Amino acid sequence: MNAIQVHEPGPADSMKLEEVPIPVPASGEVLVRVTAAGVNFIDVYHRNGLYPIPERPYRIGMEGAGIVESTGPDVTGFKPGEKVAWAMVRGSYAEYAMVPAAKLVVVPDEVETATAAQMMLQGMTAHYLTRSTFRLKEGDTCLVHAAAGGAGLMIVQMAKIAGARVIGTVGSDYKAEQAKSAGADEIILYRSQDFVEEVKKLTEGRGVDVVYDGVGKTTFEGSLNCLRPRGMMVLFGASSGPVPKFDLQMLNQKGSLFITRPTLAHYCLTREELMERARDIFQWKIERKLQVFADRSYPLADAPQAHKDLERRKTSGKLTLTMS
Repeated sequence: MNAIQVHEPGPADSMKLEEVPIPVPASGEVLVRVTAAGVNFIDVYHRNGLYPIPERPYRIGMEGAGIVESTGPDVTGFKPGEKVAWAMVRGSYAEYAMVPAAKLVVVPDEVETATAAQMMLQGMTAHYLTRSTFRLKEGDTCLVHAAAGGAGLMIVQMAKIAGARVIGTVGSDYKAEQAKSAGADEIILYRSQDFVEEVKKLTEGRGVDVVYDGVGKTTFEGSLNCLRPRGMMVLFGASSGPVPKFDLQMLNQKGSLFITRPTLAHYCLTREELMERARDIFQWKIERKLQVFADRSYPLADAPQAHKDLERRKTSGKLTLTMS
């Protein structure tokens, strides 16, 4: 089979398409013929070494969907030919993926396999951010950075399902239209507007209840300045780079703020929690409450170009790799 492998962390071109043996599922494992793999910033962090991986070479890709090929001897609940999807299991940039059965979910008939691959990681991320980390409710106001990105568009929609008011930041008029179509109430063009000043105007000086920030370095301090007293800063990514070290006393000075750096793995600690989140996002998709904004797809061999486009902010919405 063909798979993308990284021999040493580095730029996008450090990913190589190589032929490797098709694995055989062991106890608790399911071999899946991959239909599509989602492209996410966590893949970039694995590729460039920000999130170190010890083995050499190693594979990347934390999200995908496909068809069950075979199962390990003790696996129940999955059968060959069944549509399945997963997130937070590394190795999706390949024609076949080995997935622990505990991390795998069956895709409903009403949801296409490729669509499932576009929803799992960012959909469940948006779910835990808006339903668990800071549980939004009617009357809350949130600030969503990169509101036209794959995760941002999911967060915007789930915030609106919860009844919250959404202020989004984007970098262009086109992305502003994308975020508005997802339900954002107000848009800030961060290249030409000071987002802190605009947030204060839009909230009459109060500030927002929560900031969902997947950008990191370039937005971090401004995000803290957008919060109301006792508001929460949710830093869930670092697309612009890691945030600098800061004095915790700053949280006191800015209004007894809360800050958290969550990750999806800690919000899907049990099979029940994983299934609850997956059920919700699939059901919202079936009910047309949740839309997948797919930007473009690339053949597996073009994974380096997909990463370059993602890192250069040339995309709006979800990127996927498709298998031949």
